[in-house]
Parts: sequence; C-alpha cells; structure tokens
Amino acid sequence: MLQEKIEQIKKDFSIEISNINNDKQLEELRVKYFSKNGLVASLFILLKDANKDEKPQLGKVLNTLRSELQNQFNIVREQVSKSESSKNINVDLSLPGLERNVGSKHILTQTLDEIKSIFKGMGFSVFEGPELESDYNNFEALNFPPDHPARDMQDTFFISDEFVLRTHTSPVQIRLMKEQKPPVRAIMPGRVYRNEAVSSRSYCMFHQVEGLYVDTDVTFAELKGTLASFAKQFYGNNLKFRFRPSFFPFTEPSAEMDITCFICNGAGCKICKHTGWLEILGCGMVDPNVFDNVNYDNEKYTGYAFGMGIERIAMLKYGIKDIRVFFENDYRFLKQF
Repeated sequence: MLQEKIEQIKKDFSIEISNINNDKQLEELRVKYFSKNGLVASLFILLKDANKDEKPQLGKVLNTLRSELQNQFNIVREQVSKSESSKNINVDLSLPGLERNVGSKHILTQTLDEIKSIFKGMGFSVFEGPELESDYNNFEALNFPPDHPARDMQDTFFISDEFVLRTHTSPVQIRLMKEQKPPVRAIMPGRVYRNEAVSSRSYCMFHQVEGLYVDTDVTFAELKGTLASFAKQFYGNNLKFRFRPSFFPFTEPSAEMDITCFICNGAGCKICKHTGWLEILGCGMVDPNVFDNVNYDNEKYTGYAFGMGIERIAMLKYGIKDIRVFFENDYRFLKQF
C-alpha cells in the first residue's frame, strides 16, 4: 500500500514540476509536497503503520524519494530564478557597446622597464636586494664610517641600532660582490627611503636603479660611454651631455651627469633653474676601500658604479613638475600614460 503511494507521488511530482513557469507555481508545488503537512511528510506518517520487518527498507525508499524530489525542485527553482531575472533586464541591442577600460602599467613601472631593457641590451643583468638593510651594508661597507659626515647627506629611517630602511640601492652592490667574483655587471633597481620633508621635489620613499661593473682594466672612459649610450637611447640621439666632478663616499673619482634641458633646449628655464642643464645621475669609479670590504683585490680589479632616481628620470622625460603625483593614485594623471 505504502509502496504504491510512493510511486504515485513520484509520478505526479514529475508531471507537475515539468509545467512550472514562475515563482508562484513553484511555491504552490513546494507547499503541496514539502511543507509540514505536505504529501512527502504524509508518507512518513504512514510508515508507522507498516509491517515491522518492512519499515527499514521502506524508510530507506522514503528518504531516497525525498532527496530525489528535492533535487528536482532545486534545479527547476534555479531555472525559474534565472528566467525571472532575465525578464527584468531591458537591453537595447541597437545601442553601441560600452568600451571596456583596460588597465596599464604605472608610469614608474614603464620607466623602469625601459631602463632595464636598455641596460640588458648592453650586457647588464638584474639583481635585487632587501629594503630592510643592515647599517653595515647601507653605510660602513660603502665607505661611510660611523662618524663620517657624509652620513648626514641621507636622513635615515632607523629600525634599530643595526638595521635601517635602505637609503639607496648601493648596498645591493655589497651583497652582489659578496656572492659573486668578478667580472660583475649588473643593475639593481628597488625602492628606497629617506626621512625627508615631502615636497614637489622630494618624497620620503622613491625608487632607484644602481649599476655596477667590475673587471680588470675597467676605465672611467667606459663609464662615460655606457652612460652616454643609455641617455641617448632613453632621451634621444640629439641629446647633449656633460660630466661634472662630484663626491660620493663609495666612488673615487666621482661625477654627476647632466643632459641638456629638453624643455628649453639649453636656453634656460625654471625646470633647469636657467642653467640649460638637468642632472640625471651620479657615478664614479668604485673606491678601493669598498673592494677591500668585499674581499676583492683592488690591485687587480677596477670598476664603476652609477645610480639614478626613477622618479627623476620620468619627471625629466615627461615634463612632470611634482614628484607627489606618482603616489597619489589620481586616475586623471595615470591614464595619460
């Protein structure tokens, strides 16, 4: 008797659910079969009167029936839900499609990629190091003794007595030379930090690219040729440049490289402070004391190093007057690049 009712309810449910078209009909079907007083619940009530020996098998059949009907119901409910949602969407297929906004690399990333591409073409590899650096690698190994006045050139974020947020990417040179014997030819890009007042020309965090080449018989002339080649590839072949004597504790002799101001073509303007020149990087021959600190034979090897700020390079190339715009995430600015 109970088995016949099970088969009949199963058959009726299949017929009724196949005709469901909307939420109202779906709810009526749910109440009829799955509510507390529904047909499926009534079968479990009848189970009490079944033969004791048949109860386990009939109970299993009833549980299977309830699961099957519920699965069918859930499938149809999802179909009805999608159908109802699509009816509420009005689409005018005659209208032109909306242009999809495609993201792009940040202007600093683009600038760094171009710099890396140029130096890779000249045989330089890329090497990176940590932003949290030891005081020894950041200063002392680079010929900054603890009481050296040159330390005042860089206002430092000290994490402890022994560790700092690196003030330049030069300590990566130390790490590289400790790991690798000459010849060494690499650039070292990365983020650096200085405890400086934020203004249109300075920021407490910025990016640098350091370069290093060490081998036998490396000369200052090679340094000038390498940097001149870079500048012309990056800024254009009509570029004029010059090297001015300067001072850096880890290079001797040291120099700064200037290029003609491409805003005024050397005539003089506010950007170049009416000099007609723009400074783009510092460079020099690696100081023998630095070689001693990494166990390089300074009688056998010579080398040059250089460093440039990526923000400054980008500002000069694209005529950007305020360094802060690189970090403000203003879409109006970023979409120009």
